[in-house]
Order: sequence, then structure tokens, then C-alpha cells
Amino acid sequence: MATRLEALGNDLRDDLWSARLLADDPEVILRAHRDYFTAGADVATTASYQATIPGLMRRGCSAAEAERLISLSVEIAGRARDEHGSGLVAASVGPYGAYLANGAEYTGDYDLDEDGLTDWHRDRWHLLAGTDADLLACETIPSYGEAQALARLLDETPDVRIWVSFSCRDEAHISDGTPLKDAAAVFSGHPRVVAVGINCTQPRYIPSLIRCVDNFPVVVYPNSGEDYDPVAGTWTGFTEPDEFAQAAVAWFAAGASLIGGCCRTTPEHIRGVRARLS
Repeated sequence: MATRLEALGNDLRDDLWSARLLADDPEVILRAHRDYFTAGADVATTASYQATIPGLMRRGCSAAEAERLISLSVEIAGRARDEHGSGLVAASVGPYGAYLANGAEYTGDYDLDEDGLTDWHRDRWHLLAGTDADLLACETIPSYGEAQALARLLDETPDVRIWVSFSCRDEAHISDGTPLKDAAAVFSGHPRVVAVGINCTQPRYIPSLIRCVDNFPVVVYPNSGEDYDPVAGTWTGFTEPDEFAQAAVAWFAAGASLIGGCCRTTPEHIRGVRARLS
């Protein structure tokens, strides 16, 4: 989403990232969703990853306005899906680290325990669970405690379906060092968890990580493969869309059921994946 919005001329150097455009230019978010559906996507993931009630209020919104903008993210994705004529809408539930805007979604270095994380997520969770989204996409989850918090919230919403994808530091562990196998097991016995897997992670780790997930369909949508320099604010190591699509074939062979792309992937990456897997 953010990669496409930047390509369409938007400066997202902001704590709210792409969520800022829910207020400033919702039509460009609609265009981004359209571009991915046209490229062959089956699922639109909403622009609510970094849209939190406290985050929006920190920027001057009232609580009611913050809730309206978060709900709007689902409405926009649903409009694009309806215009396309098929597909699903996954309401993005970003991690606490996205609100902190300090990179903690890649470390799990939090100042809240499981109870605190449950309370922090609760209002947005119930808001998104009450929309017309087909499911919630709990994304870039870096910590075992946050996984436990999300499982508790799932118990509070008996009609909602979710997928859970973790940010991972290597071939076997999520960002806080917990084995992915153990983090995924938090959701064992939850029939409304439609998939568990990995996102916002280097593609080279994906085949091994897929094998760490038992008893669930596996969702994978890694980064493009580029490396980010946080000091310079630049990316290096551009990955061609066809190279990414070739890797997706291997992920499918390793057992992934849902495949896409995260940071720095474009509609061309999705078009390539669609062509290869078809």
C-alpha cells in the first residue's frame, strides 16, 4: 500500500504513514486498491495498519473522527473490491510498534505487557470487527505477548475471522526471538484463524519459516528483498518483480496457501506472482 501511494506522488514521511491519507486524500487510497486488484490480487488489505485511535488523536482528531477514519479504510477497500467485481477485504490490524513509530514492530521491544497490549488493541479491534470487512489481518506482529493479546481479543469477538502474520528476524524466530512455531501455537484451537504466517520479512527466510507453522494454512507476504538503511533512509538491492514471482513459486511448493508482498512490492510484483502461480 505505502509503496504504491509513494509511487503515486505522496510523501509518507509521517508517524501516521499511509493512514494520513485517510483524511487528506482517500481517493488516492482507492486508486491504489484498484491498481492491485487489476494486477490480480484477491485480497485488499486496508490502510488501517498505522491508523489507531490514540495515534489519530495525537494528530488532533477527536475520538469520533479517529473512529470514522478507521472505518473509512474498510469502506474504501470495499468500494474498490465491488468495482472490481470479486475479492475480499482484510482489515489491517497493525502492531503496537506501528503506533510507537520507532521500529519496534521489527524488535518487539515494548513497554506494555500482555494485559496492556490487550487493552491498547481493544477499541480498534472491536471497531474493525464491527465493519463489513471479511476478516482482520493481524500484521507484522513481533512479539509473543502481542500474539497472546490478539488471541484474547479473538475470544471477545465470536463472529470475526482473522489471519495472523509475524515479522521474523531469521529462518525460525519472530522479531522478539520467540520461535515462530511457539508463536503460531498461541492460536491452536481457534477455528476462526484462517491462516498464520509471515510478513514484512526478508524473502530468503520464507521457505524455512513456512515449515515452522503447523496445523494452519500459511500466509506469506514478505518484503521485496531490499535492505533498508535507517540512517540514510534509503533502500538498496532492488528485486525485479519476476525474481520475486519465481520465489513465490517456491513458497507455494513449500506449503504457503496465501501469497503476496509487503514493503517495496508493487502491482508489478503481484502481477508476476499471479502469472507464475496460475
